Amino acid sequence: MIEISGLAVSLFGKPAGVPIILSSGLGGHGAYWMPQVEALGRRYRVILYDHRGTGASSREELSASYHARHMAEDIALILDGLDYEGAHIVGHAAGAIAGLQLALDQPNRVLSVTSVNGWAYADRYFKRCFDIRLGIYAAGGAEAYLKAQPVFLYPAEWIADHLEELDAQAEHHAPGFQSEANLRARIHALSTFDISQRLEEIGCPALVVGALDDMLVPVRSSAYLAENLPNAQCRILGWGGHAVNLTVPDEFNGVLTGFLGGL
Repeated sequence: MIEISGLAVSLFGKPAGVPIILSSGLGGHGAYWMPQVEALGRRYRVILYDHRGTGASSREELSASYHARHMAEDIALILDGLDYEGAHIVGHAAGAIAGLQLALDQPNRVLSVTSVNGWAYADRYFKRCFDIRLGIYAAGGAEAYLKAQPVFLYPAEWIADHLEELDAQAEHHAPGFQSEANLRARIHALSTFDISQRLEEIGCPALVVGALDDMLVPVRSSAYLAENLPNAQCRILGWGGHAVNLTVPDEFNGVLTGFLGGL
């Protein structure tokens, strides 16, 4: 792991390969993408990072004006720090917002953008889910938040089959979980994100992946992105929930590598 402008960055795969940056969701941990590293690392230089305010990255309190453009700027800082002109950007939820924002702000840095259960604007249902999650954090702290989190991320059957593993993860992550203030700042940035009138400006190749049973971000959000991005492919998976790259990694990896391999 290396540090770039306050961000904890990890490198995998082919050193001389085309760079691909994977940006995680609200949890912020780069390790979220480990089920994708081997499949991508055969061809690409795989770059994972912890979002600012989370994990091993800088834990300073984020500004009340924290915005998606700041998330995009962090990706650009990583590219600068590694001396890359551009990269493929793969983002899950919050990470997708960062990638889409970077494609608007600095289009020359984005070879392609992949949105996994992302959105162009926040759905009302999505906002209600975030209000509920913030209420859980306020009432019970990180422990309660992390214990409730699987309900929003995974299919019910998958949760039932992985309860012990999920409980162990929650216990492990609770002591170092992002502060309530940073979580609120990040959620505010995601809730106010709206590029619905600017999607036609994103001309790079795009892959939109959604899941029919996503209990956090309605699949119509992915459909809207795919319909309005000018150069997009869309794959809606029938099962897997919000964290579809974790629940059905082989299927997801096949979709992602197929898209990238066709560019």
